[in-house]
Amino acid sequence: MRIWKFSVERWQFTLVLFGLLIAVGVNSLANIPRSEDPEFHPPIPTVVAVYPGADPQDIEKLVVDPIEDAINELDDIKRIDSRSMDGVGVVMIEFHWHTDADDKYDEVIREVNRIRGQLPADLAALEVRKAGSGMVNIVQMALVSADASYRELKELAEELRDSIETVPGVRRSESWAFPQPEVRIAVDLERMGRTGVTLGQVELALRGENASIPGGAVDVGLRKYNLKTSGSYESLGEIADTVVASRDGRIVRLRDVAEVGWDTTEERYTGRFTGERAVFVTATAKDRVDVFAVREGIYGRVDRFTSALPDNVRLERGFDQTRNVKHRLTRLGLDFALAIGLVLLTLLPLGVRASLVVMISIPLSLAIGLSALYFTGFSLNQLSIAGFVLALGLLVDDSIVVVENIARYLRAGYSRVEAAIAATDQIALAVLGCTVTLLFAFLPLLFLPEGAGIFIRSLPAAVLYTVLASLFVAYTVIPFLASRVLKPAGESGEGGRALKMLTGAIRRVYVPALQRALGKPLQTMIAATVFVGGSLALVPLIGFSVFPSADIPQFRVTIETPDGASLADTDRALRFVEDELAQRPEVKHWFANLGRGNPRVYYNILPEETNANVAEVFAELHEYEPRRSPRLYEELRAKFAEYPGARIIVESYQNGPPINAPIEVAVSGPDLEQLRTLAAQAEAIIEGTPGTRDVDNPVQRLRTDLDLRIDPQKAALLGVAPVEIDRTVRAAVAGLSAGKFREPDGDEYDITLRLPMQGRPTLDVLDRIEVASASGRPVPLRQVAAPEFSAATSLIRRHDREREVLITAHPEAGFNTGRVTREVFGRLESLDLPGGYNLRAGGEFEARQESFGGIGTAVLVAVFGILAVLVLEFGSFRSMLIVAGVIPLGVAGGLVALLVTGYTLSFTATIGLVALIGIQIKNSILLVDFSNQLREQGVALEEAIARAGEIRFLPILLTSATAIGGLLPLAVQGSGLYSPLAIVIIGGLLSSTLLGGIITPVMYRLLPPKIEPKGPEQRDAALA
Repeated sequence: MRIWKFSVERWQFTLVLFGLLIAVGVNSLANIPRSEDPEFHPPIPTVVAVYPGADPQDIEKLVVDPIEDAINELDDIKRIDSRSMDGVGVVMIEFHWHTDADDKYDEVIREVNRIRGQLPADLAALEVRKAGSGMVNIVQMALVSADASYRELKELAEELRDSIETVPGVRRSESWAFPQPEVRIAVDLERMGRTGVTLGQVELALRGENASIPGGAVDVGLRKYNLKTSGSYESLGEIADTVVASRDGRIVRLRDVAEVGWDTTEERYTGRFTGERAVFVTATAKDRVDVFAVREGIYGRVDRFTSALPDNVRLERGFDQTRNVKHRLTRLGLDFALAIGLVLLTLLPLGVRASLVVMISIPLSLAIGLSALYFTGFSLNQLSIAGFVLALGLLVDDSIVVVENIARYLRAGYSRVEAAIAATDQIALAVLGCTVTLLFAFLPLLFLPEGAGIFIRSLPAAVLYTVLASLFVAYTVIPFLASRVLKPAGESGEGGRALKMLTGAIRRVYVPALQRALGKPLQTMIAATVFVGGSLALVPLIGFSVFPSADIPQFRVTIETPDGASLADTDRALRFVEDELAQRPEVKHWFANLGRGNPRVYYNILPEETNANVAEVFAELHEYEPRRSPRLYEELRAKFAEYPGARIIVESYQNGPPINAPIEVAVSGPDLEQLRTLAAQAEAIIEGTPGTRDVDNPVQRLRTDLDLRIDPQKAALLGVAPVEIDRTVRAAVAGLSAGKFREPDGDEYDITLRLPMQGRPTLDVLDRIEVASASGRPVPLRQVAAPEFSAATSLIRRHDREREVLITAHPEAGFNTGRVTREVFGRLESLDLPGGYNLRAGGEFEARQESFGGIGTAVLVAVFGILAVLVLEFGSFRSMLIVAGVIPLGVAGGLVALLVTGYTLSFTATIGLVALIGIQIKNSILLVDFSNQLREQGVALEEAIARAGEIRFLPILLTSATAIGGLLPLAVQGSGLYSPLAIVIIGGLLSSTLLGGIITPVMYRLLPPKIEPKGPEQRDAALA
């Protein structure tokens, strides 16, 4: 029994099924996770090693090289990028995207642990970080105080952090932007000299006394007792009483040569909130959780924490990702409601009853589609919702065709039950073909490779699930409802007023135009070919891009002072930025980070590691305005360009894979000096290219170091060991780690040997350093050293284990990134590269190559899959070619729409073109299928073409109008992410409907399929 016949005759079961689908959909809506962006887990682990005091060349040789050598032995590596900076080495490994991100992360950890013994023993930190949306903070708060100590703020921040981490759904909470407390042992070199004690002796004594070595167990009679040894320190008094030496029968304790007390480490990373001193607390959410529920749990803990804060500390909530999520969901929800209204409006020609029957397919299809999305592990995010809005205009197509055909049967005199079954019988195969071709357009998009494909995957999934559901609804619930709701034969007449007006317009406008085109088929085809060819020529004018701005009310200002600049110098530039932001009423608040990038708040932005010459401001607007906000960014760029001695860049957040800058030129080769020369030449060429701004060449700025130039002969004559010089200088400048001190509550702090100092070390500290000699007599450092300045490399970047320099730039407002990049590389062809040196394009160009790499395959799969379906449906190559002939018309219309609206051919716009292939072909299927049916009934070729065009143009017009109505809110929203997609489909539908309604019959006239009449005209012929 056919499924539609079963649904009509067993209507009780259909009603129960109807209720079940709605209930499951409501349950899925209540439980599906909600987030701003799709869950995103790229196989890109990053190894970060911190080695204070090491220059970039030492980092490259001692840290980065061994790590790269070990990692390179792993399988499935796509690329390895590394940066060796002052005191920090970063190695980023990108594996092929078909691999499991967690497995590759574990493999990298194993390799790093395996070679840990080959790395410097005194690394301050070595960690492997994961990438992905789950690592992005959903909240960032600030504890603000003008006079509370950093130790007090740290304890408060960690108390809040520990409370938040117990909230269900929270992955991790962290505290930021304060110097770490430490147990400071401020040694007095003069007293050490009098007692004959060296720094080495003090360090050795501290480490030995603080060791905790289990003594084992002994038996005493019938019992066993554990031996308790000296153990680790339990108080600062114990540290001060440590015996460091014995001289002439007298014990020298630490308190005799040093002061022991609490202090903080050197200020390397501090923060401010809207200009006020602050520390930050952040939290990330686990996968597959509702960020709204997690946020409520976090703020519940925050409310209790705030009530107990001291009077001189206040908590500012700052960034809250759910505000962005709520704004997107609300906006898309309004678009959705508007789209439903527009779809209902386009259905009025069917009549009120028929329109209501068709509209029933919307909640049912969406309920099924949402349930499928939930059970297959997707979340409700901006892309999946956009997919549902996109599907809204498509899911009613099947129901429209079925209902319109049933209504036509009713007008021909059939009973309601007979009409529902017979009309669905006639149209079932065409509806199936239309839906399958649409599925083939979206199905390849599910399997697009690389990060961009994974990022947009929830959009085609939402469309596929919903359209499949609409086919099921059109075959079951719609025939049943039509058999119960539509007017019977005696009441249907010729349809309502709207239907009569539309039918009359078709007869007055479309039918004469079709007759003229059929009279001049060759001229018509030539005109269509010219239109398609002309539209393809527009592609260079339209331009390419990858992903657009995220359109969120946050932006970032990155600040970079010359390498070697002090933290105070960077702070001056940071305060200049803050002063300017304070004068802008559009800015709500900001987080200022001195010495580091802001904690991670966006999935494709990785914060800069701790460095004295970097700072970042994470600012939030009251609201994002598509016209005003970009102008604000341009005004800020112009203002910040006036600041001398710092590179200040204003950036809005972008969708898509992470890139350093839109325009990147990489010069690779072995020698650093040669690379510096070539990079300077490339920089000049890029700066001279129209449309570029903020050109940056990192190796142009050599850092200046202070070389102590130790004289080994003098040191030997004075009895000073070189290791003692190194140890003393480090104690004076950076401090020597002498172990850990654990408090009763379990918190651990560094025990640091330092010379007495306040604040950050300055040059005059060298004049106060005295080094212990073998006799114990102190020797001034100046006697064995002759310090002088020297130039050194500030950054060593490597790509696939080869050194390279990355010159970056941004396009000026009004310039297309793709066109500017092509112009840059056209000019770079004049660069004379020695052997072994190469140029490589990065930025958006590289991202586009990777992101669009799978589009070609998707197009091929979509086209040939659709062609295969058409061959199966029609059993004729000619019918297949006729139906497929509408594809170029739709693509041409989509390109013209992009040009008119000013959008580029972005990744999502290209997705729209692929989807358009399946959407527009449905119209041609209806025309060709009905023309074939009429010819099987014995109708002549010319008459069959004309009658099929006249009769089928009504459902074609209605389905296209509903699709356009559903997409219109997305198109006019102004979103750079999905407005181009909607505009491409709308433009393609307009051209394929208006022109395809002419071209498809003309092609049928020129290439008529071989159809054998099946005998006398059947009862269905009367319906014509």
